[in-house]
Amino acid sequence: MAEFTAKDVQALRRATGAGMLDAKRALEATEGDPEAAAQWLRVQGLAKAVNRQGRENSEGTVALVLQDNIAAALELRCETDFVAKSAEFLGAAERLAKVLLLSGEDALANEQPSLDELKIRLGENISIGKTARLESPPDGVLGVYLHSQNGRGVNGVIVQLRGGNPELAHDIAVHIAFARPRYLSRADVPEDEIAAERSTLTAMARQEGKSEAALEKVVDGRMRGWFKERCLLEQDYVRDEKRTIADLLGTAEVVTFAQVAIGG
Repeated sequence: MAEFTAKDVQALRRATGAGMLDAKRALEATEGDPEAAAQWLRVQGLAKAVNRQGRENSEGTVALVLQDNIAAALELRCETDFVAKSAEFLGAAERLAKVLLLSGEDALANEQPSLDELKIRLGENISIGKTARLESPPDGVLGVYLHSQNGRGVNGVIVQLRGGNPELAHDIAVHIAFARPRYLSRADVPEDEIAAERSTLTAMARQEGKSEAALEKVVDGRMRGWFKERCLLEQDYVRDEKRTIADLLGTAEVVTFAQVAIGG
C-alpha cells in the first residue's frame, strides 16, 4: 500500500484540479509519487488544471473595501482580460478583500480551496497578488481611491492621516494612484539606495565634463529631482503643480499609505 497523507492528496488536487477521490486513486496507483500521480491523472483525463500553476497571470483586478476605521485592498490575478472582467471573478475579488478587511491576511490562507475551485471553473491560473490593510485609530482619518478601467479596478490606494479630513485623505489617495511614490519622505529611502544613486549621478556628471568644483552642486540638484519622483511629501500635487503634497497637507500628517495596482 502506498504511503501518503491527506496533505499529499490536497496538494495533488490543487496542482491538477482533480477530485479528492481521483487524487487519492492516483497516489495509490503511483506509490505516492506526486509527479507520477499528476501524469496518471492526465492520462486518465482527470487532470483539469495540470500546469496551470505555471502559466503567466499578468491580468486581474483590484478590490478595495472600507469599513469604519479599516480599509483593505487586494489584487486577484488571472491570465486574460476576459476573465478579469467576468462577474464571478470580480465577485471573488470583492469577497476576498472583505475577508482581508475583517480577519487579516492570515485568514486568506483558508480561502485556498475556494480559489482552487475558481481556477477550475474559469480555466485559468488565478492567485492572490499584492494585499494591503490599514487600520486607523479612532482619531485618525482613512482615505481610499480605486481607479477602474474596462469595468474592473486596477489601481487601489489607502491613505492614513493624522488630522485633516476624509476629503483631504481622498485627494492624496488620488494623487498617489497616478504619481506612484515609493516612499513617504526622504527619511524612508534606504541609505544604500541613496548612495548608489549619488554614485551613479556623480559618474554621469564627470562623464559629461562637469568640473570637480561644480560636481557636488550638480549632483545635489539631480538628487532633489530623484527624491521628488520617489517621495510623496516632495511631489507636486497632480491637481495643482504649484503646490507640493506637504503644502496641501498643511497641519495634517500622512501616517502611512499603501498602493495595490495590477502590474505595479
